[in-house]
Amino acid sequence: MTMIKQLLFLVLASVALSSVIGSVSASAAASDPISPDHYCVSFTTNVPSSLPILLNVTRSWAPLGADRLYALINAHFFDVVPAAFFRVVPKFVVQFGLSGSPPMNQQWEDRVIVDDPVTQSNLKGTLSFASAGPNTRTTQVFINTVDNPRLDGMGFAPLARVVQGMDTVNRIFNPTPTDPMGVDQDAYATRGQEWIEKQYPGINSIVKATIVDRCDG
Repeated sequence: MTMIKQLLFLVLASVALSSVIGSVSASAAASDPISPDHYCVSFTTNVPSSLPILLNVTRSWAPLGADRLYALINAHFFDVVPAAFFRVVPKFVVQFGLSGSPPMNQQWEDRVIVDDPVTQSNLKGTLSFASAGPNTRTTQVFINTVDNPRLDGMGFAPLARVVQGMDTVNRIFNPTPTDPMGVDQDAYATRGQEWIEKQYPGINSIVKATIVDRCDG
C-alpha cells in the first residue's frame, strides 16, 4: 500500500494542502503498549553545532499519541538509519516521522491509531501527530515553531513540548523553500535516506533517538 501522505489541513498563503482521505474505525485501529505517564525523548540531529532536541512527553495530554511515540522510539524507527526533516514551513511547523528505511515504513504504514481529544494548545515548541484526516495517525509528527492555536480545532493533539533544542529546530534546513508541501513523502518513504540526501543536499535528519532519564534541559 502506498504511504498515505500525512499533511496538516490548513491553507498556507494561497496553497491548500490536502483533502481528507477517509477515517478508520476504532475497531480497525492499532494499539501500542502503554507508555510511562511521563518520559523524555532526545533527538540528536546533524544540524551543525547544535544541541539535541529534548522533548518532555506527558501521556495524559494525548495517551494514544504518547504510546505510539514511545513504541516508535523503542523500535528505532527514527534511527535504524537517519530520518529526515522533510517539511519545513517557516513560522509554522517542522514535520518529520518517515523513516529513512523503506522496510521500516512498510512495517508501520498501516498501524493507524485513532485520534486523542485535544487537551493542550498547539503552542510554540509543542509536538503533535500529523494526520491525513480523522483517525489516520501513524508515524508522522510536527513541532510547532510558533503558536498555532487554530490547529486545536482541527484535531491536532499535542503530546509533548520541547524543553531543550528549540534553536536547533529553528535552524533545520528547509529542503523546499518555494513549496510548503515539503518533500514528496511517497518517494521518500519508498526510496529512503540515500534518495533524499541525493535529491536535497543539505537536508537535516535525526541520527539518534533515545528515551533519556531527565527532561530538565
